[in-house]
Amino acid sequence: MADRGRPRSFDKDAALARAMEVFWLKGYEGASMADLTTAMGIASPSLYAAFGGKEELFRQALDYYVRNEGDLIWGAAMRAHTAYDTVETFLMQTARVFTRRSRPPGCLVVLSALHPGEHSETVRRELVEHRAQTVKDLRERLRQGVARGEISPAADLDAIAKYYVTVQQGMSIQARDGASRQQLELIARAALAAWRPLTAPAEVAASG
Repeated sequence: MADRGRPRSFDKDAALARAMEVFWLKGYEGASMADLTTAMGIASPSLYAAFGGKEELFRQALDYYVRNEGDLIWGAAMRAHTAYDTVETFLMQTARVFTRRSRPPGCLVVLSALHPGEHSETVRRELVEHRAQTVKDLRERLRQGVARGEISPAADLDAIAKYYVTVQQGMSIQARDGASRQQLELIARAALAAWRPLTAPAEVAASG
C-alpha cells in the first residue's frame, strides 16, 4: 500500500534533485516549505511522509549532492596520478562545475548554512563536518605524494590541504557573485603557482 498522501507516481530521486537545487540556490534557512513542495511537485503531507521534515530532507538532499554533484569534482581529483595533478584537477574542475548554467552557481556544502541559527545549527554542524572531511581527504592525497617523493617530508600537509580547500571555497563565493569559469581558472592558476614553494624542500624553494 502506498504511503498516505504520497502520489503513486512519486519519484524520490527526482524530488531530491529538485529539493537539492532549492537548498543550493536559497540556503537552508531561505528555502521555505512552500518553495520545496512547489519545486518537488508534492504536497506537504507527502514531503513529511517521504522525508520526515525539512531537516531530514536537507540531509538527504545533501547526500544526493555529494554523490552526484560533488563527485564531478572530487571523483575526478581522486583519479589523478600525482598529488599535484590531484590539486590541479580539484581546482580546475571546481571552476567548471561551479559555473555551469544548468545548476545554481557555487557549492551547496559551502553556501547553504554558514551561520548558527535556532533552526539550523545541526545542519550547519553537518556541513562543517563535510568541509572538514574534504581537508582530510586532500591531506591524505598529499601524504601519498610524500611517500612517492613528490612532496618534501618537511612540508606542512595540513596547512597545504587547508589552503587549497580555502581557495576552492572562495571560488564558490566568487561563482555565486557571478564570476565566469575563465575567471575562476585564473584564481586556480594563481593558487597552483604556490605549489612548488609549499611542497619543495626549503633549499629548493628558496633557489626558485
